[in-house]
Amino acid sequence: MKTCYVSCGCNKSSHCADWGQNNILCYGSSNAVVICQPETKDGKCAQIRHTLAVHSGSVNFVKWISKYKQGAETEMISGGVDKTVIVWQAQDDSYTMKQKLTGHNGPITTLDAAYILPENEESNQGEQLCTVIVSASVDSSVKIWRRIKDGDFAETQALNYGSGFALDVSLIKLPNTNRLMLACGCDDMKIHVYIEQDTPNGLQFTPVITLPGHEDWVRALDFTLHDNGDLLLASAAQDFLVRVWRFSERECSTAPIQQISILDLPLDKDFQMRETTLTFDYKGATKVYAVTLETVLSGHENWIYSVKWKPRSLKDGQNHQEMCLLSVSMDKTMILWRPDAESGVWMEQVRVGEVGGNTLGLYGGMFGPDGDSILAHGYQGAFHHWTSNQELSNWGHMVTVSGHFDSVEDIEWDKRGGNFLLSCSLDETVRLHAPWVNKDREVIWYEIARPQIHGYALQCIAMVNRYQYASGADEKVVRIFDGTDNFIENFCNLCNIDLKVEHESEDAKNRPVGASVPALGLSNKAIFSEGVTNLMEDLEIKPGNNEQYTDNVFTSVSLKAPPSEEHLLQNTLWPEVQKLYGHGYEIFSLACDPQGTILASACKASKAEFASVILWDTVTWQQLLILEGHSLTVTQMAFSHSGEYLLTVSRDRTWYLYRRRGADNPKEDPLFRHVIHTDKKTCVHGRIIWSCCWTHDDKYFLTASRDKKVVVWNCPKADDMEPKMAGRLDVADSATAVDTAPTVLSNGSYLVSVGLDNGQVLLYSWLPGPTTSAWKQLVVLDNNISHHLTVKRLRFRPCLGLAGIHGNDLEGSNVKERDFWLQLASCGMDRAVKIYNINLEKLT
Repeated sequence: MKTCYVSCGCNKSSHCADWGQNNILCYGSSNAVVICQPETKDGKCAQIRHTLAVHSGSVNFVKWISKYKQGAETEMISGGVDKTVIVWQAQDDSYTMKQKLTGHNGPITTLDAAYILPENEESNQGEQLCTVIVSASVDSSVKIWRRIKDGDFAETQALNYGSGFALDVSLIKLPNTNRLMLACGCDDMKIHVYIEQDTPNGLQFTPVITLPGHEDWVRALDFTLHDNGDLLLASAAQDFLVRVWRFSERECSTAPIQQISILDLPLDKDFQMRETTLTFDYKGATKVYAVTLETVLSGHENWIYSVKWKPRSLKDGQNHQEMCLLSVSMDKTMILWRPDAESGVWMEQVRVGEVGGNTLGLYGGMFGPDGDSILAHGYQGAFHHWTSNQELSNWGHMVTVSGHFDSVEDIEWDKRGGNFLLSCSLDETVRLHAPWVNKDREVIWYEIARPQIHGYALQCIAMVNRYQYASGADEKVVRIFDGTDNFIENFCNLCNIDLKVEHESEDAKNRPVGASVPALGLSNKAIFSEGVTNLMEDLEIKPGNNEQYTDNVFTSVSLKAPPSEEHLLQNTLWPEVQKLYGHGYEIFSLACDPQGTILASACKASKAEFASVILWDTVTWQQLLILEGHSLTVTQMAFSHSGEYLLTVSRDRTWYLYRRRGADNPKEDPLFRHVIHTDKKTCVHGRIIWSCCWTHDDKYFLTASRDKKVVVWNCPKADDMEPKMAGRLDVADSATAVDTAPTVLSNGSYLVSVGLDNGQVLLYSWLPGPTTSAWKQLVVLDNNISHHLTVKRLRFRPCLGLAGIHGNDLEGSNVKERDFWLQLASCGMDRAVKIYNINLEKLT
């Protein structure tokens, strides 16, 4: 069993991602540290490779420990809401936890680390003498951790800020010394600078200077070493400004004090600043640094969350630092700043960012290892990757990973062929995942559409046909969406599907070209071939006026690669074609029969009168029937593969089975009637039943419950009056999801997947017997591979084979080998959607 695809968004923290010289992107997603390969110019595809689940709280900060010389990093640090700092070791595409640092009394907000080497680094031959980690927390402390050679880290110092706290820290090694300088940006609008000094307690960070100037919280800091030996510190704050400070070493006896004039643009007047000096002792001598304000950069229109210097590069055989600074703001933009070659005045050189949509700005940004790529992550967990095109002299989008930024509640495969997967989340979006098939690349899954961006948390989805689905949210309405012609074209293009065949199918006929969301609206409006012009007329938009509306206007796009975040937000919506009213509370579960003719819906309920299931005709969208029985919320529903039965499970710890009227009596009333159910006497489950499913042959159905039981039931015969249990499995934690494979294993047993409340995914084989049934555990996926929070749903692909891989593309080159492969999709509260490839031959 191998992980095929992982999708998860970045946490809402300004320092929650880092791109190392090793060309690996690491970021925090829920409680996990995610290891990702970004797309590169040499053809490597963007892909999540690992999820490291050790933290017990949300991850706030992830950073590679930079090498003392240019080279690939091998250690990483992370900190989170669980008040701990974790040190990770990377080796040969594997990652292990080396140490967990505890001591803070509040969540970790920011971290930095550095290696300390002797003054003559060449004589040491690269031996690592000491490693320092600085961690800041909301407990108003900054802690210093030291490690000597290969020992463990130990806390050696704590800086206390009373009722304040540090929002960012930055370390740098002072030139020609083995001492570190530390800068802390705080909520007192000042930057506090420390230098390591010899004290009776050993090396300790001692305050040397405080830099005022910002007029709001200092959010970001970053040090770099200039080629002339000066240190440059960039600071950014909530005052919308970036400041660059220069630290220049001076002779002790000739340290001058000068007046310099800086034009402060916001105040529109000359701002006088004295050149300040700081002194410290080093090996019996006094060292002096002059500190000046190099420049104030004004260009952003909102809080600035991140500043990063361009990484050092090799030029003419020398290690060179180009003066280039990247700033990232909540105004949805990233700006590259450089000093003018002639005047030395810092100027804005490049500005990129998000356009339109309902996003809330960018939270963090960074350079790639070559300095020619920049990457930002937003408030809603999305990544934006731009790279410099030297031939065209512009910056272009690169393909990035993406994912939900809140709990993923439901998933479902395409009903015809399982060529894509839909997921819905409490982040108020529905996302469509599919394999990108390109003869020059390996098949890799991406998010290729975002059919729904809603105003309520989404709870459930159900596919009606290949290009139509129903969604239920924290509202009393079931909404129906149709795919667009532009989506079908891009889907076929990206997934190597025959467009002509798709257009000839009934599911793909008479479709709008796209969809758009009117201002302040929740319903996606269809756009037909007349296109954007008619939409603008409908909204009474004139070119050049009311520009706030033009951001959401649909643009037809022909994709040759998975879409960027901007395209996902604006150009991949599906129009809403129907609203279904009838429930008294928020929609909680949906199911559609395999033929796509009947949709079942249920809502949250604390009384029997609201716990009814409503059946809808998918052609007229009229109510067909109301099924009563349960007394509390129906948590999940499942139609049998023949469409003959509807199974419902509930918080009331019971299940109900309804049977469709037969073809031999088409006038029988009602359309579905109650057949059998469990009650207090016959119910095996003692807690909420969370999930249910049918075996592929409809001979059995399964229920999974919080009582740590998975129970197999016989599908009743005509004379059955009471439920008959065919098998029972006890698991280690609450069973929250269950599904069975669309085929039997070689020994005739059923393949059953079970998801647990602790995030684990288990695979079992179940062989029915005349008196007893046999369960065999086949696979246990730990939290790094499966999920680290509750598994919400499991779904086997409805057919054998791997989506996007056909015939000879499979391992082994034999077309028949397709029958040995199967895919399983899962989703969970950890915000992740995952797909696993299962080799059935090796599994047994």
